[in-house]
Amino acid sequence: MPEFTCNICGKRSGWQGEKPGRERPSCLSCGSSVRTRGLIHALSLELFGFSLPLPDFPRVKSLRGLGASDPGAYAETLAAKFDYRNTFYDRPPRLDITQPPGHESGLYDFVIASEVFEHTAPPAERAFDSVARLLNARGVLLMTVPYQIDAPQAEHFADLHEFGLLRLGDRMVLVNRACDGRTEVFENLVFHLAFGEPSLEMREFSEEGLRALLAGAGFVEIRVYGEDYSPFGVVHDESWSLPVAARKAPFSLGREATREIVEQWRDVRRKHDSEMLRFNRSPWFRAGRKLGLF
Repeated sequence: MPEFTCNICGKRSGWQGEKPGRERPSCLSCGSSVRTRGLIHALSLELFGFSLPLPDFPRVKSLRGLGASDPGAYAETLAAKFDYRNTFYDRPPRLDITQPPGHESGLYDFVIASEVFEHTAPPAERAFDSVARLLNARGVLLMTVPYQIDAPQAEHFADLHEFGLLRLGDRMVLVNRACDGRTEVFENLVFHLAFGEPSLEMREFSEEGLRALLAGAGFVEIRVYGEDYSPFGVVHDESWSLPVAARKAPFSLGREATREIVEQWRDVRRKHDSEMLRFNRSPWFRAGRKLGLF
């Protein structure tokens, strides 16, 4: 059983047999998957330059983050560490990622959108453009979507305008009235489970198409996190559908965030120095150091 430290809950865990795959829960404590651990691994590298377990993230309230239907397993800790809020499309606090409020433009240092963009209504460009507007100049988008390497990108309902889902017998169909008045009926729909509810797949991405959409939205640094990081159980079973980070400009940590991190390091160093001073006053500690026990 390969063991690892879950970088979401911080607990030791492991799995039996083969690699756990992208989606199967593989942390025995919090149920995290390779996808969610890979996303938090990427977030840590993008914010701090090295990978930390989420419980060990510094508390930097000057960094503002936005979640799009993030699971509670990491959303609650992110809220404790940053000025972060989680949102949902179908319940409060609501946010339609394709039509965010104008007053939030340029407000965020990071946005997390995991398994979201394949469900937004067409055109796909609208969601990517909107997320780019939400980020400030040094902000970063952390995202996952299912995508293929070689297959072409496929928009399932390119002319979606006025539409609804209808149950016919034992199956669901989508009925659409296009802008030109045509009526379309789509069968063989694909749904993904999100928080226990079915969510309609609007498109299938390709890696090339995904990069093109991000570049078209103004992202100039796009990194696909395909490397394994076994200490945190980030062991990919495939070379597609990997975490992606996208920036509009090279990374830079703001003055306030830098100050908060330095102050935390200073406080930890002071506590360490104080403890060492107390130990040095102990004759047993001094004797142990002379004997090479410490």
